[in-house]
Amino acid sequence: MPEDLPEGAGSPGGMGDMTVELDGGVLRLTFTRPEVLNALSGLMAVTVAEQLERAHADDDVRVVVITGSGGSFSAGADISGVDAHERFDVRALDAANRIIRAEVGCAKPVLAAVDGVAAGVGCSIALAADVIVASEAAAFLLAFSRIGLMPDGGTSATVAAAVGRARAMRMTLLAEPLTGQEAYDAGLVTHVAPAEEFPELVDKLTRRLATGPPLAYTAAKKAVNAATLGQLEDALERERTGQTILLRTDDVAEGMRAFSEQRKPRFRGR
Repeated sequence: MPEDLPEGAGSPGGMGDMTVELDGGVLRLTFTRPEVLNALSGLMAVTVAEQLERAHADDDVRVVVITGSGGSFSAGADISGVDAHERFDVRALDAANRIIRAEVGCAKPVLAAVDGVAAGVGCSIALAADVIVASEAAAFLLAFSRIGLMPDGGTSATVAAAVGRARAMRMTLLAEPLTGQEAYDAGLVTHVAPAEEFPELVDKLTRRLATGPPLAYTAAKKAVNAATLGQLEDALERERTGQTILLRTDDVAEGMRAFSEQRKPRFRGR
């Protein structure tokens, strides 16, 4: 582990309910809040962004793996509790955008290992990776509209680039989840495996990326992203503006309260 990693980085609970481990060129970032499906706290979001930014220029890192513990990837932002909408502002959006920019801009390949739910900004983080490995038990869900919000984390660009406008609209407006197999069939992820074969496939691909040609990977990643995600920066800014407006609405307050109270929201367009 590099000496400049913050204290607690390699231990459960350190770094804000996630672990950070560097071994054999593999920087592994693991969310460790299984009791809330690895929902992201503010500190977790900052940690992921910082580690990706550090990896960009760290010669000891050959590949970054982002994953979750306890059978989930991440349920997205933590919106539990009463009046959760009052705790959300533009800082949460900026933290999410920082992660996506760091993932896409990282000179090293980023692999997302998705087992279980990847929802909201958790889905955004998974889909911004270069290699996305899903178990058949995975579920990819842009759940934003269920609480009166729009997709963020660049998914208005990354999802459309991967699966086209029609499927992107379906995932966005109807908030319908895709299983790991459905996501693979749609072109949203790069690999899928049965749950029992998933860890072995992740390890195999991780080793291959960690021992492959780093300069070629950097050049290839930059070229493919330039060809397919040229509108990402504009998308991030549009999402930031849209979400900032929506966060002030009664619909979002109702959506988050309904989520906390486990009931169906009553949206009124205000």
